[in-house]
Amino acid sequence: MTGTAPAARRDYGGRTANQRRAERRQRLMTAALELFGTEGYPATSIERLCARANVSTRNFYEEFASREALLIALHDQITQQAFDAVSAAVAEIEDAPTSVRIDRAIEAYIGTTSSDPRWTRIAYVEVIGVSAAVERHRLAWRARLGRMLEAEAAHAVARGEATNRDYSQTVMAFIGAVNELVYHWSIHGRQVPLTTIKDELTRLALAALRAE
Repeated sequence: MTGTAPAARRDYGGRTANQRRAERRQRLMTAALELFGTEGYPATSIERLCARANVSTRNFYEEFASREALLIALHDQITQQAFDAVSAAVAEIEDAPTSVRIDRAIEAYIGTTSSDPRWTRIAYVEVIGVSAAVERHRLAWRARLGRMLEAEAAHAVARGEATNRDYSQTVMAFIGAVNELVYHWSIHGRQVPLTTIKDELTRLALAALRAE
């Protein structure tokens, strides 16, 4: 019988190379959450990330092409969870009035992005103005959020609960309001309940939907 037998996968302490690599990647994500989310992206070098994650710089570049790529991966994780939370919240109340749907959607989004102060800083601040690549990534997420909000506005119009008009500019203004208000709340000690922030944003959204 001829041929070469396939090379056996090497195990390290009962874990495969792929498992160890996944663990290294997760340690880097955890280190980035802590350092980017407390000291800021500009103040965090790859060397510091590697030291905190207990990985080599060679291992870092096996997982991420750059420090920016790690920031993008972390922001993706945070924002995707927020989007998933919104989708799940409104799916449960398909036939509810627009006021209820808007309230639940805002609660889900800001509740997720503010569940950890480090998430809040990364989601609303650290991804702004980093580089052209990170800006493209951020704007892609903003466009996705904008489409979701415009679809909700169209849903409200179809039900006779909102004025029939172009909401594209309103949506961009509302996204800015969410970003500024939640971040302002976070950096000033979270002195009021998050429901207060949610209620204010809900009032703002409903006023925009009903405006001529």
